[in-house]
Amino acid sequence: MTTAQQALKNHLIPLTSLTARAADIAREDEEGMSSARDQIVKTAMRYLDTDTLLCWVPEAVDSLGETNENGEKLESLREAQMRVANDIIAFLGTKVWPGVDIRPILDVDSILPVSQPQVTKDIIQQWVMNLHAFDLAALERGILAAKSLLIAARLVVEWSENFRGLQRPGQKRFGIEEAAEASSMEVKWQTDMWGEVEDTHDVDKEDLRRQLGSVIVVVSGETR
Repeated sequence: MTTAQQALKNHLIPLTSLTARAADIAREDEEGMSSARDQIVKTAMRYLDTDTLLCWVPEAVDSLGETNENGEKLESLREAQMRVANDIIAFLGTKVWPGVDIRPILDVDSILPVSQPQVTKDIIQQWVMNLHAFDLAALERGILAAKSLLIAARLVVEWSENFRGLQRPGQKRFGIEEAAEASSMEVKWQTDMWGEVEDTHDVDKEDLRRQLGSVIVVVSGETR
């Protein structure tokens, strides 16, 4: 920041703005109000219908694949998207929302997203509504940054002090890089395949990591 005015812009002070948002939710909770919670739940469920993690390139488009210099088949974009998504879905479907059925949202025969089963929506909606104020604010930030409820939920559960019982000590943690990769899998795949081009997308990439980092800082308490 180079001016005092910039210090008042929420997108330039992600940690401060996120903490303030959480404090507003906590204050509403104490006063028996729920307008902020209701708004976040509505936003979260809207993003679930078009979740980035569940948007996979159609099989027909991705069928040819690429090979390396030895003629070995490389992982296709669809395979990479499925690999990352299935890891996150498996964790959420066993640890956070046991038994939920989460489906890819793009059907090969339709341009419209496929809706999740109603029971899945109900379970996830109730979970979001009951989150601690700071976890809820962080979830909202993660959703808006990653364009994904599932990635945001995975990140919050991995780091929140309120979900210590679901975390896996001694194992590699789902952090900023993992969340950023999951939310921009197509860009990551293209970069790995053809190399990175330095342009204005670099700014977006770093801002994404900054927003995701603020999620971790706010929810993790004294233990990180």
